Amino acid sequence: MKPQVLYTLLFLLAACLPGLVMAAEGTDDILTTIDQAVKQYRVGDYAGAASNLDYASQLVRQKKSEHMKDLLPEPLPGWQAKPASAQTLGTAVFGGGVTVSRDYSKGTSTVAMEIVSDSPVLQSVMMMLNNPMFAGAAGGSLITVQGQRAILKFDDKAHKGEVDIVVANRFMVTVKGNQVDKQTLLDYASAIDFVLLAKN
Repeated sequence: MKPQVLYTLLFLLAACLPGLVMAAEGTDDILTTIDQAVKQYRVGDYAGAASNLDYASQLVRQKKSEHMKDLLPEPLPGWQAKPASAQTLGTAVFGGGVTVSRDYSKGTSTVAMEIVSDSPVLQSVMMMLNNPMFAGAAGGSLITVQGQRAILKFDDKAHKGEVDIVVANRFMVTVKGNQVDKQTLLDYASAIDFVLLAKN
């Protein structure tokens, strides 16, 4: 990796961490790793600097995933929910990204909710949302959920379906239901605070 590229990455990574540079007490692993990368860059250890930048980026994604887990809604009345989980992937795996998910249940009915951020997969979903022909070809219909464009696929006979929503061109929300009615699926999709999500 060229030194100019490394310098740009250092600048961008620092810019993406508002407030961290003013950390008050204790040791912040992210700041420590970035500081080490800067030192390595200055002495010409570009491989080490690049490695630490990648590691710092992974730590940032992990911190982001913890914030995103809090955005997964509580279960609807009469439903139960498992604790939210998070997964972060480096750019080497499917282009990277952050995924948080939570499962809900009520008897034999289940709903699985997932929020994916910073993933190349978003491009294909956005293409369908911007073109009704793509959505129809995939067996879905365009709808609006809390002001957000979405694609709804639902099988009335099988009582299962899926809602896909792209938020702020950076997040993909997927809500899948099995042994549920359409309204329950939409109620879960509507329970997300999209305004707060867009700020992450």
